[in-house]
Amino acid sequence: MTKLAPALPIEVDSETGVWTTDALPMLYVPRHFFINNHVAVEEALGAGKYAEILYHAGYKSAWHWCEKEAECHGLEGVAVFEHYMLRLSQRGWGLFITEQIDLDAGTARVRLEHSAFVYQMGKVGRKVEYMFTGWFAGAMDQILAARESSLRTVAEQTQSAAEPGCDAGIFAVQPLTEAAR
Repeated sequence: MTKLAPALPIEVDSETGVWTTDALPMLYVPRHFFINNHVAVEEALGAGKYAEILYHAGYKSAWHWCEKEAECHGLEGVAVFEHYMLRLSQRGWGLFITEQIDLDAGTARVRLEHSAFVYQMGKVGRKVEYMFTGWFAGAMDQILAARESSLRTVAEQTQSAAEPGCDAGIFAVQPLTEAAR
């Protein structure tokens, strides 16, 4: 295994200790700390309810992040989505690979390898990375809105490396139907 220094820019304010990347405040915590908290909330609320809460919060956060990053780096369209996948990968969540993206159709397919959730939780026989679904729809919708498209999307996890016979997570982004709006 080759070790690398972080590939994303990290600045630490010497007076406050606040970490920033691309001018956005960040937190640096051990993986087990985050996932143990995640599992505790899931157990208290139930996976379905927790997934719903995380979807909406993640959607909002991804929209904000993509908006700020596009502005900061002068990015637009697919380049914003790819930058988001790169930054998620660089921050240790896993390796996010955009297998397909079509902004006109409002579709994308993301493959997740080396999931932090699977590394921590193991092969538990269910989808464990549902936290990311709102992130992909929020990112896609921010990009669509910036293009002045009224199309909006929904994302779902279709498989997880935590499930038997699967070696990666797969996420699909599709347009919302009129009935779901």
